Amino acid sequence: MPFKSRRLIAGLVAVYSIFLITACARTSGHEDNNFTGLKVKVLVGSALGDFCNKAAQKYNSTQPKLDNGTPFRIECEAHGSGDVVTKVLTLATQLKNGTVQANAPDFPSIVSVDGDIYHSQLIYRMNQLFPGQKYIPEIVDSPLLAYSPMVFMVQANVADGLRKTPDLYNALVTAKTHRDIDPTAPPQPIHYVHTAPTRSNSGLQTLVAQYVSVSLKRPEQLTTADVQQFQPQIQQIQSKITRYGVSTNSLAKAMVKNGPFWASMASVYESSVIAANSHLQPGQQRFEAVYPKATFTSNMRAILPNAPWVSADEKEAAEKFIADLRSPETQKIATDLGLRPGTPGVSLGTKFSQEFGVNPQAKYDSLRPPQPEVVEAMLKSWQEVAKKASLVVVVVDSSGSMAGEKLPAAQNTLNNYINNLGPKEQIALIDFDSEIRPPVLVDGTPQGKERGLQFLSGLTAGGDTKLYDAALNARNWLQQNLRQNTIHAVLILTDGKDTSSQIALEQLAQELQKSGFNSDRRIGFFTVGYGNEGEFDADALKKIAELNGGYYSKGDPETISRLIADLQVEF
Repeated sequence: MPFKSRRLIAGLVAVYSIFLITACARTSGHEDNNFTGLKVKVLVGSALGDFCNKAAQKYNSTQPKLDNGTPFRIECEAHGSGDVVTKVLTLATQLKNGTVQANAPDFPSIVSVDGDIYHSQLIYRMNQLFPGQKYIPEIVDSPLLAYSPMVFMVQANVADGLRKTPDLYNALVTAKTHRDIDPTAPPQPIHYVHTAPTRSNSGLQTLVAQYVSVSLKRPEQLTTADVQQFQPQIQQIQSKITRYGVSTNSLAKAMVKNGPFWASMASVYESSVIAANSHLQPGQQRFEAVYPKATFTSNMRAILPNAPWVSADEKEAAEKFIADLRSPETQKIATDLGLRPGTPGVSLGTKFSQEFGVNPQAKYDSLRPPQPEVVEAMLKSWQEVAKKASLVVVVVDSSGSMAGEKLPAAQNTLNNYINNLGPKEQIALIDFDSEIRPPVLVDGTPQGKERGLQFLSGLTAGGDTKLYDAALNARNWLQQNLRQNTIHAVLILTDGKDTSSQIALEQLAQELQKSGFNSDRRIGFFTVGYGNEGEFDADALKKIAELNGGYYSKGDPETISRLIADLQVEF
């Protein structure tokens, strides 16, 4: 492989590896700390997480044993598919460098990602680390556990018109309203969401599907030259983005909650539509799945590495669990969750119906992965050119209650945030206590990062908490500095309750409602309560965030790095 290509892969792995210790993971809640037998780790993409955990709970209840009588149990861990690939590659790199042993407990015995593209990328990158070893089996040699085709999630009033459109991604290049796509649709602006392709399988499949549409080529026919040639069209599609994210289901739920003026279209799994319609509140509109003429089926396979970190006992246990995962009884768990079964002959179940917004007999052309180096070029292009730009005001509480371990942990977290800024991302840092200090503009350039480091180095804990005034100050600054084709947001990190603002919460709420939620001038608010429950006003932080399509999160010195890393992906 040419040196330049190797350097690109290494660079992308390095970027992804930052998220290894910070990525949001869901681990099976049924671990037995007193269990002394063989523990078999299963690392899966987020779309398969619930299925893995429920299946593992059922399987562990049978007290499984190896043929030699050794008891074993299954432990599932779920991440975004990009993070799964990163974690496996990082561990493999450490093994190659001699910093971990093959029997390290972090190594998974079974791996699954939420689609064949990331599976292909895992094979490609592992073969670069260990040429000729073929530690990751080919796609066709990995049993299918479940799948869920990529669809457009929309409300009923635009669904029929979109179904008649031959190529929706091509239409999105030039369309500004739904009426531009369908003359019978309302003149509603197109607000579009999908997850970040660098960490989420659904986002990566969406990005590849966009290239397929605008190039009029099959994925396997695409070249790196095509990525460069069709970059402008992808950028036009991305200009309709409301925000990105790391969780497909979370985006779908936010779409239901916030309505079509927040997002009128989303690229999600079919299972996300089912999940969203399964939890509708009174007054909320039902959403429908629109199946593209050609789409990715999001094949979720059981990948059993032929690698030194999978012992003979672990391999035997893994094979037994995979067989159970594909059994009709366990496959019903998948269909109950809205996933299509990986085992032929298993019925879909009641959730695959119009009531839940999907078509059980949907017909589409199933797309295959592009060449791995083409995928790398797409990701690089997205990060550097096509991705919608963002301007985020990060509001940092530096009041007296941040003394001790809180402030250093926050400084370290924000330093990671700054170091991870891409070419299309800029932040304005504001710290507050009894005073609100002027914003410091930071971008991903060396000079920008230096300004960020100086800001962080100058933070000291002291004074009162002027939270509401600081939130309004951030909103006002953004309104005066809005940019075209840019995601605008405010991210607030606080560990205390407001003690000295000139305005009350209700006044702040009234002001934030003027932040253009139903327009391209919208400013999303994201709040983080930092510390122990009761130290900050969680209800107030929730209200501030939810008024403008954002959300509230709780963090502490141990979890804040992961939490902020996930929030950064939203923009």
